[in-house]
Amino acid sequence: MIEINTKELGKRIKELRTDLGLSQKELAEKVGVAVNTISQYESGISKTSIDVLANLAVELETTTDYLLGLCD
Repeated sequence: MIEINTKELGKRIKELRTDLGLSQKELAEKVGVAVNTISQYESGISKTSIDVLANLAVELETTTDYLLGLCD
Protein backbone atom coordinates (compact mmCIF):
# COMPACT_ATOMS: atom_id res chain seq x y z
CA MET A 1 0.00 0.00 0.00
CA ILE A 2 1.25 3.46 -0.92
CA GLU A 3 1.26 6.11 1.79
CA ILE A 4 0.36 9.48 0.26
CA ASN A 5 2.43 12.40 1.50
CA THR A 6 -0.17 15.17 1.22
CA LYS A 7 2.42 17.90 1.84
CA GLU A 8 4.56 16.71 -1.08
CA LEU A 9 1.49 16.27 -3.29
CA GLY A 10 0.36 19.82 -2.49
CA LYS A 11 3.81 21.23 -3.16
CA ARG A 12 3.95 19.56 -6.56
CA ILE A 13 0.44 20.67 -7.52
CA LYS A 14 1.23 24.28 -6.63
CA GLU A 15 4.60 24.22 -8.41
CA LEU A 16 3.15 22.85 -11.64
CA ARG A 17 0.09 25.11 -11.47
CA THR A 18 2.21 28.24 -11.12
CA ASP A 19 4.65 27.06 -13.81
CA LEU A 20 1.69 26.80 -16.19
CA GLY A 21 0.45 30.25 -15.15
CA LEU A 22 -2.84 28.94 -13.79
CA SER A 23 -4.69 30.41 -10.84
CA GLN A 24 -6.27 28.11 -8.27
CA LYS A 25 -9.64 29.08 -9.72
CA GLU A 26 -8.63 28.17 -13.27
CA LEU A 27 -7.24 24.80 -12.19
CA ALA A 28 -10.33 24.09 -10.09
CA GLU A 29 -12.59 24.76 -13.07
CA LYS A 30 -10.51 22.51 -15.35
CA VAL A 31 -10.47 19.67 -12.81
CA GLY A 32 -14.09 20.08 -11.69
CA VAL A 33 -13.61 20.89 -8.01
CA ALA A 34 -14.14 23.96 -5.84
CA VAL A 35 -11.38 26.56 -5.51
CA ASN A 36 -11.05 25.88 -1.79
CA THR A 37 -10.46 22.21 -2.61
CA ILE A 38 -7.39 23.12 -4.69
CA SER A 39 -6.24 25.30 -1.80
CA GLN A 40 -6.65 22.40 0.62
CA TYR A 41 -4.71 20.07 -1.69
CA GLU A 42 -1.88 22.60 -2.00
CA SER A 43 -1.80 23.08 1.77
CA GLY A 44 -1.62 19.34 2.35
CA ILE A 45 -4.89 19.36 4.28
CA SER A 46 -6.91 17.10 1.98
CA LYS A 47 -6.26 13.98 -0.06
CA THR A 48 -7.58 13.69 -3.59
CA SER A 49 -9.73 10.96 -5.04
CA ILE A 50 -8.18 8.86 -7.78
CA ASP A 51 -10.44 10.54 -10.35
CA VAL A 52 -9.36 14.03 -9.31
CA LEU A 53 -5.73 12.95 -9.15
CA ALA A 54 -5.95 11.71 -12.74
CA ASN A 55 -7.60 14.96 -13.85
CA LEU A 56 -4.93 16.99 -12.06
CA ALA A 57 -2.19 15.05 -13.83
CA VAL A 58 -3.78 15.73 -17.23
CA GLU A 59 -4.35 19.44 -16.58
CA LEU A 60 -0.88 19.91 -15.04
CA GLU A 61 0.75 18.02 -17.92
CA THR A 62 2.38 15.41 -15.69
CA THR A 63 1.81 11.91 -14.34
CA THR A 64 0.04 10.70 -11.25
CA ASP A 65 3.32 9.06 -10.20
CA TYR A 66 5.02 12.46 -10.21
CA LEU A 67 2.22 14.09 -8.23
CA LEU A 68 2.36 11.30 -5.65
CA GLY A 69 6.14 11.62 -5.32
CA LEU A 70 6.79 8.15 -6.71
CA CYS A 71 9.18 9.56 -9.31
CA ASP A 72 10.97 12.83 -10.03
